[in-house]
Amino acid sequence: MAHLNRRHFLTSAVTTAAACAICRDSQTLVETGVSPAADPRRPQFHLLPAANWMNDPNGPIYWKGHYHMFFQYNPNAAVWGDMHWAHAISPDMIHWRHLPVALAPTPGGPDADGCFSGTAIIHNGTATFIYTGVAKASFADATLRDGNNNFKETQLYATSTDPELRTWMKRPTPVIAAPPKGMEVTGFRDPAPWREPSLAGGAWLMAVGSGTKGKGGAILLYKSYDLQSWEYLHVLISGSRTGSNDATNPVDSGDMWECPDVFPLGNKHVLIYSTQGKVFWKIGELDPKDLIFHEQQSGLVDHGSFYAPKTQLDKSGNRILWGWISESRPVEQHRAAGWAGLMSLPRVLTVGQDGRLRIAVAPVVEKLRKHEQKLQLLPVKSGDPGSKEMQSSQRLSDACGEILCIVKPTEPFSLDLLDATQRNDPPKDATTAVTSQVSLISIRYSQANPKELVADQQRLQIGLSAGQPLELRFFIDGSVIELFVNGEAAFTKRFYYPGSKAPEIAISVTGKTSDISRLSMWQLSPISNNRLTT
Repeated sequence: MAHLNRRHFLTSAVTTAAACAICRDSQTLVETGVSPAADPRRPQFHLLPAANWMNDPNGPIYWKGHYHMFFQYNPNAAVWGDMHWAHAISPDMIHWRHLPVALAPTPGGPDADGCFSGTAIIHNGTATFIYTGVAKASFADATLRDGNNNFKETQLYATSTDPELRTWMKRPTPVIAAPPKGMEVTGFRDPAPWREPSLAGGAWLMAVGSGTKGKGGAILLYKSYDLQSWEYLHVLISGSRTGSNDATNPVDSGDMWECPDVFPLGNKHVLIYSTQGKVFWKIGELDPKDLIFHEQQSGLVDHGSFYAPKTQLDKSGNRILWGWISESRPVEQHRAAGWAGLMSLPRVLTVGQDGRLRIAVAPVVEKLRKHEQKLQLLPVKSGDPGSKEMQSSQRLSDACGEILCIVKPTEPFSLDLLDATQRNDPPKDATTAVTSQVSLISIRYSQANPKELVADQQRLQIGLSAGQPLELRFFIDGSVIELFVNGEAAFTKRFYYPGSKAPEIAISVTGKTSDISRLSMWQLSPISNNRLTT
């Protein structure tokens, strides 16, 4: 991926064999000797480990009345390497408690150099992991060659009978030891099994991320009845390369599709996969006889710092999407900070009447809201009745809250979230707002192009019909903004700032304020008292 490769930072790491608990001590020293709990850039209502590096969500699952999240985790540093599966538990997908690491590399085993991504499922009443293990290999024997590592990837199996899924028993040998014979793959990882309703006999299907050098990414399809004996069927779907021939990492060139997820949704099937730093969705039909995916529509899951997502069913049967929100700052900075990466908020997936994927933040997030503040907009330029630039007199404090804007633009409309820190306070009479030039995120919309909204430089496709209002929901947390537009498009952005205090955030609007039917702000409650998500 272009902005932050999952395996870019450590080519060799000390393997930790024993599962260890994520450190929950707010005084824990990281590489700088400073606790992440004191870092204002650290989110307060998103899930992340108390310190060090995290990436992909793995095997989110609802089990015995609780939500479990596993994710890629390096217990030794705030850079990629030494991949374990960290573990957190929640009653509601919002308030999390860290548990001991669930999976750690086994010395001499097929996952000796890392427990890569995978899936958690329930089979015959038993919680089961199917995941990718990696071990160092020669260039000729490797399935992962990205310019930094030569790894052999195999698909592995583990089960747990623990009510809290704390301990896992690994099968010592792979359930799939190699890619299909005769295929020279660009990768072979991130297994995603699912129960397909159209198949008789309780069969499971499984998607595995792969591809062919110089041709493009592909999803391999397998079938099993017991999750341990897998039959390779065929390529479920493939694509053509779109990147540079000079890319060392096949993911960067589009020659490898990783982190696939396939699931029925409504009367359709959805495929999600990651490549070239982006996450794509495809909606279509899975031929019940030939088991080939026939694409009908496609798009981007998120237009920003969002990668390697994974879905689950919540307790009510809704399809929930989670994603890794990566860092966009230099590796030296997050290494020094002692933490890197976080989990997105839970997102509900549905299929719209137009057959396109709908993405909206899960309603449970609203449990964090404090009292609603209806924002007052004041002219930026005093004495200029022709000015259409307005700014909120209220501020969101500690970069921790939600902002909602509902507007029916009758002329070009823009909205910016501004860093208003260390600027003069508004006059006591509150008749004129204070100008701020530091924009954290910039939104532009024009009726000249009604099916498109521009967020910073990204063009988000929206299906706004005549007379339908534009709904913008911003979730701001420490150094991340998650934007949701009409439940149709999402844009995740990282922002960073100097100093030991998070910025106050103001809102600037240009356009007809009479077009705005609602402009509200909520401070959101932190999910822990020390930024360590414990």
